[in-house]
Amino acid sequence: MPEQLLPTPSHTVGPFYGYALPFPEGGQVAPKGHPDQITLHGHVLDGEGDPIPDALLEFWQAAPDGSLKGAPGSMRRDPVTGGYLGRNGTDFTGFGRVATDADGHYALHTLPPGNAGPPYISVCVFARGLLHHLYTRAYLADGPQGADPLLDSLPPERRATLVAQPGERRTYRFDIRLQGEGETVFLEFQ
Repeated sequence: MPEQLLPTPSHTVGPFYGYALPFPEGGQVAPKGHPDQITLHGHVLDGEGDPIPDALLEFWQAAPDGSLKGAPGSMRRDPVTGGYLGRNGTDFTGFGRVATDADGHYALHTLPPGNAGPPYISVCVFARGLLHHLYTRAYLADGPQGADPLLDSLPPERRATLVAQPGERRTYRFDIRLQGEGETVFLEFQ
């Protein structure tokens, strides 16, 4: 009878991913210079409120028309050399991957999501010390409002951790707190 193997325990996910997974212009989801481009930015903070300089964030979102299909091309390769070609500069892909800088800051340049109800961008957080990545959402505070099962299920102070606040020049501020006071609401998928 074959030996039964047990699953191995989870291990922390980094910080090696900060070298292997980011790609050039990973935060440029919208075509450069697009008149409707918005910027979602903020800091990833630990339980003490200190910035995390080596976190990695992935973003997924609906296109402005509400479609979820996106477009291929986030990591196009040259068929001859195998080198990185980058995004094609015209298509909206709906996907971005951004590493935080030395101050724990990130920036995503995208188009406003067109989901039904309040518009949001899905976020996945990878950071040192995490055994599993974390999922959350960044809702745009000044977007169309409406019923949302997630937001409606939260008390106001917890709901506020999911709302990106509008700033100047089509920017939105969304800080992600991994634990402690003001901890961002994270989602559990089963």
